[in-house]
Amino acid sequence: MFGMVRPCSHRLGESLKAQWMAHLCGLCLALRRDHGQLARIVTNYDGLLISVLTEAQAGVVSAGRRTAGPCALRGMRTASVAQGEGARLSAAVSLVLASAKVRDHVADGDGLLGRSPVAVAARRVAASWGRAGARGGSAVGFDTDVLVEAVDRQLGLETLAGPGTPILTVTEPTETATAAAFAHTAVLAGRPGNAEPLAEAGRLFGRLAHLLDAVEDRHADAVSGAWNPLTATGTSLTEARRLADDALHGIRLALREAEFADGKLVHVLLAHELGRSVDRAFGTVPVCAAHQPRPGAGAGPYGTPQPGVPQGPYGGGDLYAGGGNPYAGGGGFGAGAGAGAGAGAGGFGGGGGGFGPPMPVPPKGRRGFWAGCGVFLTLCCTCKMCCAEEYEGPWSRKKRNGCCQYCDCSCPGGCCDGCDCCCPCDGC
Repeated sequence: MFGMVRPCSHRLGESLKAQWMAHLCGLCLALRRDHGQLARIVTNYDGLLISVLTEAQAGVVSAGRRTAGPCALRGMRTASVAQGEGARLSAAVSLVLASAKVRDHVADGDGLLGRSPVAVAARRVAASWGRAGARGGSAVGFDTDVLVEAVDRQLGLETLAGPGTPILTVTEPTETATAAAFAHTAVLAGRPGNAEPLAEAGRLFGRLAHLLDAVEDRHADAVSGAWNPLTATGTSLTEARRLADDALHGIRLALREAEFADGKLVHVLLAHELGRSVDRAFGTVPVCAAHQPRPGAGAGPYGTPQPGVPQGPYGGGDLYAGGGNPYAGGGGFGAGAGAGAGAGAGGFGGGGGGFGPPMPVPPKGRRGFWAGCGVFLTLCCTCKMCCAEEYEGPWSRKKRNGCCQYCDCSCPGGCCDGCDCCCPCDGC
């Protein structure tokens, strides 16, 4: 799963989490129903915002929900999922943009896509997704040509960009594409007056998406020699952060100009979660209070706390900074830094607790490829990768948190001052 807006389940609360999952599953099922099983791999957190915006303006109606059958990613449980034009528009936009991204990677020769047989297959898949997205967009009255044209223009701008080129010149095509998608939700919801403010929100969201992707990939691109907009234009991280903060502020102002039947989830995702995405990309996210070590507890289950360093569930410092970052270098499902379960463990005989001298805990080695594949399938089929608070990595054996358990609950103060959004972070 990919995307900027990855909400924290502690912050959303049960009601908003259920709504968010309904749109996530609705996007996935719309992709399968209209475009086949393979299309489901383009399901992403940001694409579902289109569905969320549509429903927030039109209001929840009985025809906008259906009960989906058991799914392995939900632990073989049924669920109420979103359906209708919002979900179909989300699917169409996701397919077109995924098609463009694959073609871009093929053109750059990234990884396996640099090999001719793989590149040929990838081009065919991308072309198929592009045609499917165009059909899906046409079915809900959205012309996806604006997305395709923006992507084609992007390649030309990147070729011409160099030191001194304004970074916003490079982000413009992405801004144009997301502005069109956001604005069309007002048409689907029957609120044409919302088209202008939502187009502005979409334009700034596209700018953020481009900037944060560039910030997060900056080091990896430097190592691999890949093109990066910040490096190519000579834009500093300080300037990128200023532009990101300005875009976030502009989105919040634009949302205030739009009318919603129920805008709580939109506000939380685009005013709060998007702000934490900015902090996460720049490594400034504080640790969630729910994951702070207990006072006087000594070593926690994830490693030995370091004096003066806030501990996240991955050990070794802040949840989203340094060695414990699950989204940047050293985190995720690959090899990298982070304390294992047996590092400085407490309990009976470990780390100075319990009875008798400390008992050494032998380190667990990495699983073999096939054994890891078996564990991976088990984790997927039992929904632990999505819903478990903690599980053991299939190959690395490192402790991980389920993708629906993100928790960085600090509220970006001030954005709700004077508004009646009933922000669920109150008292978090």
